[in-house]
Amino acid sequence: MTGFLFELSFWLAAPVWLLMIFAPGWRTTARVAASPLTVVPVLAVYVAMALPVMPELWTAVSSPDIDGFRDLLVLANGAGAIWAQVIAWDLLIGQWMYREARRIGIHPLVMGPLLVLTILLSPFGLLLFLAIRAVLTQRTHRDQPLSPAGSMPR
Repeated sequence: MTGFLFELSFWLAAPVWLLMIFAPGWRTTARVAASPLTVVPVLAVYVAMALPVMPELWTAVSSPDIDGFRDLLVLANGAGAIWAQVIAWDLLIGQWMYREARRIGIHPLVMGPLLVLTILLSPFGLLLFLAIRAVLTQRTHRDQPLSPAGSMPR
């Protein structure tokens, strides 16, 4: 059952990722990506895997040290719970990236590979996205005309 739940956590998130990557312009995609409720099924898997190892999980998070965390990850449900948590948070990050990209005009052919990178290695995907966003935002502000009073428009 633990192996099934481990795999299920990814498959519950996959449809949202597929929409954002392969159908970024669909209205349905925008609506789905705007909802934080997309992670609820993944979080249900997290709860199902975390409850059996709650003492170890509580120890790992209430007095964090590498040995306590290692002890948690040795347990199948502990590793599965952490995996489901990562899947849920990665999905929320991906949804935010998708919405921001649409807002500031990052082309879907740039965002598709960036979202795939975020699925696989979210810290790298997020850092690269933040760099691209900063460059585009700075360029947008620099290219805005000055208002009549000589100050930047708000």
